[in-house]
Amino acid sequence: MPEPEDQMSDHLLVAAFKNEQLREVSYTRIVRKYQERLYWHIRRMVLDHEDTNDILQNVLIKVWKNLAEFREESNLYTWLYRIATNETLTWIEQKKKHISVSLSGSEDFFAERLTAQKGFDAQKTEWKLQQAIQSLPEKQRLVFNLRYYDEMPYEQMSEMLGTSEGALKASYHHAVKKVEAFILNN
Repeated sequence: MPEPEDQMSDHLLVAAFKNEQLREVSYTRIVRKYQERLYWHIRRMVLDHEDTNDILQNVLIKVWKNLAEFREESNLYTWLYRIATNETLTWIEQKKKHISVSLSGSEDFFAERLTAQKGFDAQKTEWKLQQAIQSLPEKQRLVFNLRYYDEMPYEQMSEMLGTSEGALKASYHHAVKKVEAFILNN
């Protein structure tokens, strides 16, 4: 009897993907297993649902094109998050270049985007937290999101971002202090 897709190991999913006859089924199972986590990982960085979906589609296309060459030197989860992070950071950089032509800076853009969200209420704790996160420098925001929301171990973050665990711990510590200060002062 076949394993349910959420219990099927990543190793078996990758092996099945490399078999031409099982490729589509395996890819569908990988997407089902990780799509929601990837969506929220991206969404926390770009805030907008439509942009998140566009970026996620680009991620899934890259996964389809490159999974056959995946050597499993890292976990599939880590590899997928690396692709999602890189695609998102590329999108943010393109947005910053586009915004730099206008009078407002890119940080203002993301802050304005947050406050424009339906149901935004600056007095509610969850919105204050999001404002605090958006006020962080890009790398601290990324590390904070990976650690706080995704509960990603520093070891996996280090592998994904190519940064030492010590530097990531320091980034997270500084981010937490800034988030706490923002919430207390607003």
